[in-house]
Amino acid sequence: MLKPSCRAAAFILVLHLPAHPAAHAAPPKPSPSLAERIDASLAQLYRSDGPGATVIVIKNGKTVFRKAYGMADIAKKQALTPDTALRIGSITKQFTATAILMLADEGKLKLDDDITRYLPDYPTHGRRITIEHLLTHTSGIVSYTGKQGYMADMARDMTVGEMIDRFKDDPLEFEPGSDWRYNNSGYFLLGAIIGKVSGLSYADFLQQRIFTPLGMTHTAYEGHELRAFPHAQAYTPDADGFRPSPRLSMTQPYAAGALVSSVDDLARWDAAIDKGKLLKASTWKRALTSHTLRSGRNTGYGYGWEIISLRGAPAVAHGGAITGFRSYALRLPEQHIYVAVLSNADGQVTSPDGPARRAAALVMGKPYPEYQAVVSGPGLLDAYAGLYRLDDKANWTVRRQDDGLTMQAPSGTLIPLRAFSDGGFFAPGSVDWIEFRRDAKGAVSELVLHRDEGDKVNPRVGAVIARKAVAISHATFDARVGRYRFAQGFEVELTREGERLFAQATNQPKLEIFALDENAFFSDAVNAELRFNDADPANAVVLDQGGTRMNGVKLDAAPAGP
Repeated sequence: MLKPSCRAAAFILVLHLPAHPAAHAAPPKPSPSLAERIDASLAQLYRSDGPGATVIVIKNGKTVFRKAYGMADIAKKQALTPDTALRIGSITKQFTATAILMLADEGKLKLDDDITRYLPDYPTHGRRITIEHLLTHTSGIVSYTGKQGYMADMARDMTVGEMIDRFKDDPLEFEPGSDWRYNNSGYFLLGAIIGKVSGLSYADFLQQRIFTPLGMTHTAYEGHELRAFPHAQAYTPDADGFRPSPRLSMTQPYAAGALVSSVDDLARWDAAIDKGKLLKASTWKRALTSHTLRSGRNTGYGYGWEIISLRGAPAVAHGGAITGFRSYALRLPEQHIYVAVLSNADGQVTSPDGPARRAAALVMGKPYPEYQAVVSGPGLLDAYAGLYRLDDKANWTVRRQDDGLTMQAPSGTLIPLRAFSDGGFFAPGSVDWIEFRRDAKGAVSELVLHRDEGDKVNPRVGAVIARKAVAISHATFDARVGRYRFAQGFEVELTREGERLFAQATNQPKLEIFALDENAFFSDAVNAELRFNDADPANAVVLDQGGTRMNGVKLDAAPAGP
């Protein structure tokens, strides 16, 4: 950890000046209010003319901050307002979990029930999978959103049965109850069980049993709204700013992530939890308690809530990331604080968890440090670049980029890092920070991720190959222009616009790419490279992303730019 330097003693020279009438003295500047401090911390993160966020902060049941930043619709110049509805993604899971627990409290199911009691045709591969396994992400079932090619078909409307067919025959990833792995398939199945047990559709059960009784008038399964209310446009970053996100059929996220809501409604939801509505007190306690594996290991996850800490205080939270939107909501039960941040852009934008944590910490009176970027020499930045062990299967990749660093997990979002000291780095908008440590010989040996939940030490395991863009002729790249298929439903299209080169994968944003040489290209936005092999038309190009390699074949040619 970095420690503040001690301040040396100093002499103070007191000048005796003629007194002036008090009337001429400037009045003391009032201290900023709590709301003003929250606003000052968050406003810098969102542009007024781009996608933004809605924010609410509650303390002891009263609203201390409620504001929106940015645009709900850029083309129409329509600003976001706090009552605008946005997709909340996986925050949906706490509503799905509560619906299951309501049925359990009513004696209509048991959490220890085998899922085949309600889904008799579901193949469990000879294992016993319970409802609780689904709630806690411990079933071992493959998560359908992580399967290759998922994004290529995400616009297609599907029935519940058709979606289940997409993952039900996949081998289990581990013995049920033995491990934890975040799983959208499990919550999809919970939606099907809610429908089977209650006799209502998932959308109708939540509307009739939760949203309407709690007065959540701007919350619904998207596409099943009872009345019209304002919605935000979904945005995805691309090489030139933002564009409307590709269509996602909300039949696909279903009970794992298909709800829309407003921050006002989420505050009503938190008030209901605080007052113990909908469920028995013992059931709420169980839902908000971390589940323990058979081995005794704590998962840090309850029933639809992550169990975390914030500035030393216990908290529960959940985030959401879905096409065009990101979200985060947290509650500190002992301090009676609730914060929700909903944003209408996905990808490489400010993650809502940082602003939410920062606002909560201000209300607690334990604000996070506000880091100020400093300039580090290029040699120092180069020394920090490398591969750092993330877990037994993957590494963090840290690269130098201009006057800072980038950090990325395989297939993950690129995280920009800025230095605030020698060895200390922060990601703009985040409350976490990075420390690079050196060994006894002075060589950089570890990357330490400092978080509320504890420090994570990531040892350095290798170097990264420096990527420097080179100029190639237009004719050389134009010969590559066209579409390449890497798997059924997954293609990458290469185009040129003047001097700039682009690649766009199916249902993903267009990314600017750069030449390593005449046969290899990379992007600064993703941890991926394209390498061409002209001698083998059947495997014309290899896509290497996060250590996973796929061979592609060229389909046709597209016209090059001027």
